[in-house]
Amino acid sequence: MMDKLEKNHTGEAEQLEKWPIPAGVARCLETLRQAGYAAHPVGGCVRDLLLGRVPGDYDLCTAARPEQVMALFDRCIPTGLRHGTITVLTGDGPVEVTTFRREGGYADGRHPDGVRFDVGLTEDLARRDFTINAMALGPEEEVIDPFGGQADLAAGRIRCVGDPDRRFSEDALRMLRAVRFAAQLGFVLVPDTQAAIQRRAEGMAQVSGERIKAELEKILLSPAPQRAGDLLRWGLLAHLWPVCTCPDLTELRDLPHQPIPRWRGFCEATGFPIECLPVERALRRGVRHPEEAVLHQLALSGGELAELGLRGQEIGQAQRRLARHVLAHPEDNRRELLLELLEKPDC
Repeated sequence: MMDKLEKNHTGEAEQLEKWPIPAGVARCLETLRQAGYAAHPVGGCVRDLLLGRVPGDYDLCTAARPEQVMALFDRCIPTGLRHGTITVLTGDGPVEVTTFRREGGYADGRHPDGVRFDVGLTEDLARRDFTINAMALGPEEEVIDPFGGQADLAAGRIRCVGDPDRRFSEDALRMLRAVRFAAQLGFVLVPDTQAAIQRRAEGMAQVSGERIKAELEKILLSPAPQRAGDLLRWGLLAHLWPVCTCPDLTELRDLPHQPIPRWRGFCEATGFPIECLPVERALRRGVRHPEEAVLHQLALSGGELAELGLRGQEIGQAQRRLARHVLAHPEDNRRELLLELLEKPDC
């Protein structure tokens, strides 16, 4: 598929073979088009199809107004009626259908103050974050790409649609998304997009801790978790923790592909306090008390410690001490050796 991308960087519609669009999504498109409204798969699903990936979900954009969309589908939810988004429920899962729109100001640095539904597809694509997310599929399943998204996919780069400073002032979360896409796809940020992130980093104070945690975790679980260091170096977390230096985090790739080990490695390497973010208790304890993960694996049980004369809190303290040692030296998890270690207060 990337060979096709390399052959056409004009940004014009390009005819391709049929895409594996789920039946539920295809029926949504057919219903909208038969009613006389333009409708297109748009955004991340198009990007993923071009990369040969199976999209996690499908978004559609359409000329139909929200009330017209709701009139066409029996099973739908007005999830974002104010901004033109209706969720249509299909046998293949929910499909978000959003009216072509232009957006007003962004007083809170995250959400448009208002929207107008008086534009066509090209202007709707122009409001999106990155060129690789600003593509749509036409009625013949051709790629509609007015901003060079295919060329950027082929070159492996993240580039804003239009002025990057404007894009990031509209929605500060886009700065985290830029790093996350680069980490997940193995792409690089073009210089003007990266420079704009560094200029606009203070805008991250407007983003909720929940969204920051979610994006950072996606970076840590990506093929390039070391890019989490960019968030510190570029000041994107400075409102939470005013440190803008970061060591090499390449070794994060060698840790298990699970949240707790990757978060622990990030926090231990950088000193970043996980308490700065609203994380679940299990994750926080897994990062701060990693020995708990091996307590139940100890070759010396609590009952055996009781038989040795330990009581109450003494048993728990001994188990944690042994667990910390075994965490660092898994090969020492043998009953005889653990008994020896009990005699050494500094084990």
